[in-house]
Amino acid sequence: MSTDKLPPAVFDEKSDIVNAGDTESNAVSVPLGLESRLKLDKTGLPLIPQPSDDASDPLNFPQWLKIAVLLQVSFLAGLGPLNQATVNPAFVPLAAHFHVTTVVARAFAGIGSFIWVPLANTYGRRPVILFTTLIAAASSLGSGKAITWPQLIATRVLNGLGTSSFFTIGAGMVSDCFFLHERGRAMGIFTVFLTNSAHVAPIPGGFLGQFVSYRWCYYLPAILDMTMFAVMLFCLPETLYLRGSTPVVTDKPILRRMKLWGLRPKDKHLKVSDFFRQFIMFKYPTVVLTALYYAITFTLGSILPAVTSATLFHLLYKFTASQTGLALGFGTLVGTTLGELLGGIVVDRSMYLSRKRRKTNDVLPEVRLRGIWAGAILQPIGLLIWGFCIQYKTPFIGPTMGFGVMCFAIQIISTVCYSYNADCYRPQTPEMAQVMNFARQMFGMTTGFWAIPMGNKIGFQWMAVTMSLVGLVAFLPIVFFMFHGKTVRDRMGVPKYNSSL
Repeated sequence: MSTDKLPPAVFDEKSDIVNAGDTESNAVSVPLGLESRLKLDKTGLPLIPQPSDDASDPLNFPQWLKIAVLLQVSFLAGLGPLNQATVNPAFVPLAAHFHVTTVVARAFAGIGSFIWVPLANTYGRRPVILFTTLIAAASSLGSGKAITWPQLIATRVLNGLGTSSFFTIGAGMVSDCFFLHERGRAMGIFTVFLTNSAHVAPIPGGFLGQFVSYRWCYYLPAILDMTMFAVMLFCLPETLYLRGSTPVVTDKPILRRMKLWGLRPKDKHLKVSDFFRQFIMFKYPTVVLTALYYAITFTLGSILPAVTSATLFHLLYKFTASQTGLALGFGTLVGTTLGELLGGIVVDRSMYLSRKRRKTNDVLPEVRLRGIWAGAILQPIGLLIWGFCIQYKTPFIGPTMGFGVMCFAIQIISTVCYSYNADCYRPQTPEMAQVMNFARQMFGMTTGFWAIPMGNKIGFQWMAVTMSLVGLVAFLPIVFFMFHGKTVRDRMGVPKYNSSL
């Protein structure tokens, strides 16, 4: 394999880092014996991480299959919020039926879990994600059939348990398949489904709640969950792969990856300690503080409008459930889509230019953080637009524009935070995503308790100002990591578990 186009570089297989120096030689400085097997991308730079020679390695999947995996897990990630948010515009008839307030009706939607990642890391991503999709479908159907409030709560908790794997295992499967220079855009597509589905959900939810029954706001996600189960059963291959394992000789490597069992790594056994190892990721500041910032901005920019609009738009504009769904859905959909067009491309381009530049010795994940500025600036601006427009009762287009600006910002923030942490701790991507999901769920599930009461007490404009300041304070560690993130990571070291994945 030719290396004539390569800049002076040293590839470290353990750290997945390419060190490029400013020398006059065009030769590649690589460890003895590595020259013949160093694999390059189409621009002549070393692939990071280096794929094995095994055709079953997800990094060696054909590009069409990688895209198919990405689209399936992205759509599945979108079904998580959709399972929870389709009923948002129908909170008023839902609350009337069960004789509870709309604030209480939202509080229990979506509860995360830490049990799926260890199972997926041992027995495979594919069987676990198929099983949890069935749980999500059954619990959504159960929610639609619920007769009493306790029954609805129980099925919602079970639904949160099932859908929690969509965010965590899905992110791990994206990381399994894509190289460093592709990961930002791939994670961007993943997060645009994750973010956008909560905004698309109110559109059908509003019409179903108004013209059919709020119960169909649960039946629809159940139908989509079962449809996705059928698609993945026949089209989603296993992506769990143990680096350094002996290749299995087979003339149908991809078909072999469609098995439901029998792909567990030879020396991999589930231990009780595996359920506690994922909590180790909470000790890494770059993970916890980026997850905190992501959770706060996602809560303020996506969940806050979602849980308040059904009540506020009904009181201020006399909107029906379908009108609320359209106003909430279209504004946020446009904002998030535009944000993805900028976010994923920018962070990948920044990483590529950094690798081509000879003035630095390291390709650092912190390069991706430079793409977050637009989101960090626009998120509080959108929140202020929403708060002031609600307080001073402007036409509905005002708060709707606030939705759009916030969602544009959130998509950039989500893409950067996910791809940055995936670069820092690639083998632990599912555990990292679990921290992100846990933070988002914990902040999001409390929003229904304080949002409307706080706005009524101090004014929605001052609530927006206060929450914007909270978001700006949470952003300060991100700025610190831009310049000193490598120092923090070096001091903390890297997790020892899953290092071969």
